[in-house]
Amino acid sequence: MKTIFSIKGQIVDLFERKIYSGELFVNNGIIERIEKLNTAPQHFILPGLVDSHVHIESSMLTPSRFAEMVIPRGTVAVVSDPHEIANVTGESGIQFMIDDAKTVPLKCFFGAPPCVPATSFETSGAVLDANAVSRLLNRDDIFFLSEMMNYPGVIYRDSEVMAKIDAALKRNKRIDGHAPCLSSNNLKKYIQAGISADHECSSLPEALEKINLGMKIQVREGSSAQSFNKLSPLFKTHPEALMLCTDDSHPAEIARNGHIDRIIKLGIKLGINIFDLLRSATIIPVQHYNLPVGLMRVGESADFIVVNNLNGFNVIQSFINGKLVYDSTLGITFSLPEIKPINRFRETFLSQFDIEVKLPPNKTSVKVIEVTDGELLTTNYLWKPAVNENKIVNTDTKDDILKIVVVNRYNNAKPVAGFIKNFGLKTGAWASSVAHDSHNIVAVGVDDKSIIEAINLLIKQKGGICAVDNDSTEILELPVAGIMSTSTGKEVSAQYKQLNKKASTMDTSLKAPFMTLSFMSLLVIPHLKISDKGLFDVDKFEFVELFE
Repeated sequence: MKTIFSIKGQIVDLFERKIYSGELFVNNGIIERIEKLNTAPQHFILPGLVDSHVHIESSMLTPSRFAEMVIPRGTVAVVSDPHEIANVTGESGIQFMIDDAKTVPLKCFFGAPPCVPATSFETSGAVLDANAVSRLLNRDDIFFLSEMMNYPGVIYRDSEVMAKIDAALKRNKRIDGHAPCLSSNNLKKYIQAGISADHECSSLPEALEKINLGMKIQVREGSSAQSFNKLSPLFKTHPEALMLCTDDSHPAEIARNGHIDRIIKLGIKLGINIFDLLRSATIIPVQHYNLPVGLMRVGESADFIVVNNLNGFNVIQSFINGKLVYDSTLGITFSLPEIKPINRFRETFLSQFDIEVKLPPNKTSVKVIEVTDGELLTTNYLWKPAVNENKIVNTDTKDDILKIVVVNRYNNAKPVAGFIKNFGLKTGAWASSVAHDSHNIVAVGVDDKSIIEAINLLIKQKGGICAVDNDSTEILELPVAGIMSTSTGKEVSAQYKQLNKKASTMDTSLKAPFMTLSFMSLLVIPHLKISDKGLFDVDKFEFVELFE
């Protein structure tokens, strides 16, 4: 693409909230001028889309491979929390993400993760204390303090937590929130600490309370957690408080349905004002985080996209820094680098005896994690199991109660076993080293033999996602920190589809089974979860006994 060029079409001016025929002139990556015309082609030129909160690692792709998938969807920039890889390899993992992102045009703006580990109730591969977070925030390529998941630490003004927040405030860098179901005085204390955005709203009243206290809401539509339909009425009442985000989307989802453009299309179908909708994916996140991303104004970076119309919203071209990076006929116009994996993984295998569960004397009931499809929130289901003469507690497929196991993947510690409901498996097991946030191995299955087989397969491969059933195995290998692949998005998407196909033959009814599994060890999402150290009550923020 020439360094000086122009393009004609229907100019979508999101500041003036109008559309007109015009010609946009670009000189060395900067918009030099925009001229009005009497007529122009009937395609639409508008600012490129911004994902206001995403964990790139959760796509199981490195930043360069992620860019290959989302740039054709009109995404030109992402606000990315490298929390996942930081939990595995610490600061070296963050540096890996930054370095890999620099090899492609996508503008990746990384934050400093304040919760590594997310809690003290799980084992992670690294610890980022206040000194490490402050050191990261001193960098020009770290743009914000990532999601503050330790809301009890904020509410009760824990010194270490507040030191991290103060480090961001002193540098005038935004602080992202993570406060599911927090309300009233505790929410006020949380926001008063300086936390300005939240992506964990699961209801309209929750979002409204946070907005009224001054927060921006990141309306999320990911693979497992989907809140756009619930929160869409906010576009009529509080459009300037909204941003769009995907948070966690697997590659098959992006390949099939898109990225931020998918959320735009959902909004169009709901009849949301197109200017409000587009502003939430462009102007609001750019201004909120003070990002060096052009918004199609004279003197700014030429970061824009061309779509066929504002109904179908199919991306024809994407430009970043004035360069054509995607064309619907040519495909992407940039090359992908080679990737040298970094990782940390245990080597000791497990046996079936390691995950055996016995009912203690004078106990009759088991606390079971109850899953709701499409939600990250879980509930506590009390189950009275039938046991054999040795008091061994086995699964009950008739009641859809399976065993769930979390294995410390950094040290050779004994695994923790519990029970889970609504996964729907009738045979076999699944296992994954993508397990938020510490990314220990999490497995669910019908019988101990299958569970152990799945876990040991991941230990052998140093990470991945697998499904094991009757001597038939599907695995997606993830050699980069046990959470990302070195393959292209297309290849990972195909493998992920095979995994989901395999899962469907095992009778699961979950829409995103492996994504759902990955959140069962996330101890900051209510209400009942499990870590490599035990069963955890998120509301009480403490371990609880498996039996009653």
